Amino acid sequence: MGPIKTVKERCRKCYACVRNCPVKAIKVKQEYAEVIHDRCIGCGKCIKVCSQQAKIISDCMEETQRLIQGKDPVVAVLGCSYPAFFHDVRPGQLVTGLRRLGFAEVHEGAAGVELIRGEYAHLLSQPGSDPLISSHCPTIVDLIERHYPQLVRNLMGVVSPMVAIGRFIKSRRGAQTKVIYISSCIAGKFEIEAEQVAGAIDVVLTYQELNLMLKNYPVDLPRLGDAPFDGIQPGQGRLFGIAGGPFQAFDVPNDFLNPDFVSAGGEEAALELVKDLAARRITPKWVDIRFCNGGCIGGPGKNNRLTTFSKRNLIIDYFQGSDSSPVTITDPAYDAAGRLPDLKRTFKNKYKRLPPPSGESIRKILQATNKFVERDELDCGACGYPTCREHAVAVFQGLAEEDMCLPYSLKRLEEDRFNLAQKYELAQRALSQEFGEAAIIGDDTHTLDVLKLIRQVGPTPTTVLIRGESGTGKELTARAIHANSHRADKPLVTVNCTTLTDSLLESELFGHRKGAFTGAVADKKGLFEAASGGTIFLDEIGDITPKVQAELLRVLDSGEIRPVGGNTAIKVDVRLIAATNKNLENGIREGWFREDLFYRLNVFTITMPPLRNRIQSLDNLVNHFLGRASKRLNKPIVGIEDRAIDAMRQYAWPGNIRELQNIIERAAVLSQDRVIRLENLPVIFAELALNAPAGASQPSEVSFRSQREKHLSHVEKGLIKRYLQEARGNVSAAARAAGIPRRTFYRLLSRYDLHGSDYQENRP
Repeated sequence: MGPIKTVKERCRKCYACVRNCPVKAIKVKQEYAEVIHDRCIGCGKCIKVCSQQAKIISDCMEETQRLIQGKDPVVAVLGCSYPAFFHDVRPGQLVTGLRRLGFAEVHEGAAGVELIRGEYAHLLSQPGSDPLISSHCPTIVDLIERHYPQLVRNLMGVVSPMVAIGRFIKSRRGAQTKVIYISSCIAGKFEIEAEQVAGAIDVVLTYQELNLMLKNYPVDLPRLGDAPFDGIQPGQGRLFGIAGGPFQAFDVPNDFLNPDFVSAGGEEAALELVKDLAARRITPKWVDIRFCNGGCIGGPGKNNRLTTFSKRNLIIDYFQGSDSSPVTITDPAYDAAGRLPDLKRTFKNKYKRLPPPSGESIRKILQATNKFVERDELDCGACGYPTCREHAVAVFQGLAEEDMCLPYSLKRLEEDRFNLAQKYELAQRALSQEFGEAAIIGDDTHTLDVLKLIRQVGPTPTTVLIRGESGTGKELTARAIHANSHRADKPLVTVNCTTLTDSLLESELFGHRKGAFTGAVADKKGLFEAASGGTIFLDEIGDITPKVQAELLRVLDSGEIRPVGGNTAIKVDVRLIAATNKNLENGIREGWFREDLFYRLNVFTITMPPLRNRIQSLDNLVNHFLGRASKRLNKPIVGIEDRAIDAMRQYAWPGNIRELQNIIERAAVLSQDRVIRLENLPVIFAELALNAPAGASQPSEVSFRSQREKHLSHVEKGLIKRYLQEARGNVSAAARAAGIPRRTFYRLLSRYDLHGSDYQENRP
């Protein structure tokens, strides 16, 4: 794990880190984007641009506290940019505050600049044609070692000021001394892990981390007195933290027109200069590069809102207001005549080449994101890569995903939206065919009573319990209540409790969290949450187990649900309508239904009458289902004969409305002449018609439909006779002339009691 960590739960895959990472050291995974530490250069751009704070710096405060509380002395070193970040207190107050935290000594990091001054002067005085690149910026060192290995030999073999002061302190106080370096540089956390400088610095803290330590202790810096720094008092090294500072610190003539000495600061300028050096387009004698804009004062570990220019002035004011006389050893504990520690270091090639894709692989990836010709490659940069082909390479190398392409994702979303709209329209049509407009058909007194109750309870938020036999239209009643409520524009979610197991029903109703049980690979929203603001209809609620009954009771009491495997409750606003065909009072007595839940459900009850008690509405129901069957089967049905209606009136209808609907649809399928006849109904109806008492059908009750059917039958019988006469009794010839199948013609003959032999001519 490197110094930059990813908080996976916060990442929203906005690709801001990919777009802003200068070396594309970000790997996009299915649920988050993380830093590839072998490619990272520690510039901190991903931390700065992450609005969700999913990228954070590894917290080193606990490690620092552990070292302070240990037996070995701990020395603090303030980076050369500290005056720009602690500008509201005096340097002496900051020293006092650090001692209060438990540090044995406090040094200035600028002293490390004074230590390496001689090494830089020696290297710059040597003849040579290859450009020398300063090695004091750890981000630049990582950039070259990991991404431009051809420039490794150009890096000056000198440690950074941070490592120099660390080695100096440990050489004087002993190797057991712990050194904590405090600066704005995140890359310093990377640098101390390099094997060439290991052990010089034990922990790198950012200024933000130091602020938190002072706040948590607590230490009120403005109220403290002053204390002097320990160790070497820097001179011009105090200017090192600003742009152009190294020229001053190392006594290099800063001639604007001299091409032998080049300085660059900031991401864009640093990258351009490194690319020019790698391509040997320029060959200066010495190149001083720092990745942060304005020098170290522009580091990502900054903790205030001052501009680069105001920070530069603070550094200059501190330098000019301090004693900048030649450097001396001010602490008698150090031996002024002693030799300096080893200030040299080496570098190595850390470049890891990723497998290059073939042209065919690139083509396939581009085509997978709808890029078939060159003009399809928009190079919009939304994915974070400059061109579509670079994105395709990253996909091949496992760094990116195809979905990162914004135009492709937008097009796919549009296609999905269109498909969903189509499916929604089809679903609406299917629901319309299945349930109509939540209309309850009938004009009998029982139906009118139900409609009155629906109109009364619909606009209220009251819980409704619908009772009645199976097939009486309980779900249709629930839809009618929802349609008459103030929630009609919100969803109505229907759940059949008999079709789900105990655990599955609980998950469906209340949702679950990832890992709650085997197969829970992701969070799932429950139906109560999905129906929030609307209505949920629990059909056959008498079939749920006591465990789910308890959960349901809690929802009704508190208005909150708790997903399976979740620790937090979710507030929902749902109206509950329940239905059952069971006797819940018996369930209470027998122990399979909770009494408290019954009373919470039984606030307002609607009892659906069985069809046998609604025979007055049979004609209306039959006509309604005839129209639906005709539309559903795309088959025009003009009516039903009286014999069939009379038989239906004699039937007990144990399956109620649902049974009537299914029988009508079956009869419509069997109908041969657009009229449903008794023969098209199940056999039981023919038996009922035979056993019907005489006079069951009142001749005075003559309807338009019966008269129409009577005349149609008369016309039909006349046509059959004419075809038989013309065919001289030959049934096959008569059927061909009529244009109908012979079997159908025989059925018509049987219906009207006609025989082909009656129309054959008598032969001698």
